[in-house]
Amino acid sequence: MVDQQARTGGDKRPSGIPAIRWEEPPEGPVLVLLDQTRLPAEEVELVCTDAAALVEAIRSLAVRGAPLLGIAGAYGVALAAARGFDVAEAARALEEARPTAVNLSVGVRRAQAAHQAALARTGDPTAAAVAALAAARALHQEDAEASARMAAHGLALLDELLPGGGHRILTHCNTGSLVSGGEGTAFAVALAAHRAGRLRRLWVDETRPLLQGARLTAYEAARSDMAYTLLTDNAAGSLFAAGEVDAVLIGADRIAADGSVANKVGSYPLAVLARYHHVPFIVVAPLTTVDPDTPDGASIEVEQRPGFEVTEVAAPHAAGAGGGIPVAPLGTQAYNPAFDVTPPELVTAIVTEEGAVSPVTAEALAELCARPPAGAPPVSS
Repeated sequence: MVDQQARTGGDKRPSGIPAIRWEEPPEGPVLVLLDQTRLPAEEVELVCTDAAALVEAIRSLAVRGAPLLGIAGAYGVALAAARGFDVAEAARALEEARPTAVNLSVGVRRAQAAHQAALARTGDPTAAAVAALAAARALHQEDAEASARMAAHGLALLDELLPGGGHRILTHCNTGSLVSGGEGTAFAVALAAHRAGRLRRLWVDETRPLLQGARLTAYEAARSDMAYTLLTDNAAGSLFAAGEVDAVLIGADRIAADGSVANKVGSYPLAVLARYHHVPFIVVAPLTTVDPDTPDGASIEVEQRPGFEVTEVAAPHAAGAGGGIPVAPLGTQAYNPAFDVTPPELVTAIVTEEGAVSPVTAEALAELCARPPAGAPPVSS
């Protein structure tokens, strides 16, 4: 079950209303989400009382972004356990809500494993629910810490590739605090450059067909007082040709073992443009986005979205076909993949919380993933 709560946005920054949080009112635990389909017009929160409501929120993109989907999936398992629902059934439904972002299944499985282990150890459903919630909270905190480290690594890489500052960065889709437990992935790097006085301009692709760049990245950039300019996706080529782009920064929803990157559709053309114009193309994502079980880009399942998202223009919160103004003849078929895949040879570097990989190869990525996490105790011999 989902309820809506509206808040007045005012001039608060995006962090004023967290993208996701766990609450325990007297009537039982709930998961509260900032409804991203309503931004930037209004800040409305969705209150999920069961996993089914969370599944619908994920499918409708009320909650989105690879790292945040992982966090949401973990909390969804904890919610099912705390409310006394079938945890295995809830976990299956959550994992299947969206196919491309691997973080979702990582978060679900982590909380489910904690629940199963506690249940096997104690036989107490309450203790198992507590364990699932602890796993979700730990993942939430880890993602916030990873975000900060990615920002530092990404800024260091930018300064190495582009000495002297004055960076003009092009970004695609939305990768800020709305997709993360912290300040984001690619956007967090741009924000770090801004705070260091080294960001000259953030170029924001509007990101068709759902306009996450126009609605969400511009929203976050404005509230962070960043110098930014919005452009249509197909204007990027002329921007490169004019020499106005120093680097491209994007996030990722899944990175295959060979370094192929699935990200919001439109990312691959940017990589081609960047290569032609000798501009660094940098992917910023936590290690939870790297999927060693997906061998290459051809093995990544790309989500197909409904055609009406292309054939109609609707208000951000309009749901379902028929809710918008037609911009194509009735009956027009639309090709509407949510993502495309960029091959590793077009990626200058992949930046994670444990450092950067460049050039991007399967061997270098595997070595990075095998490193002990920063701050982990040394393994005794």
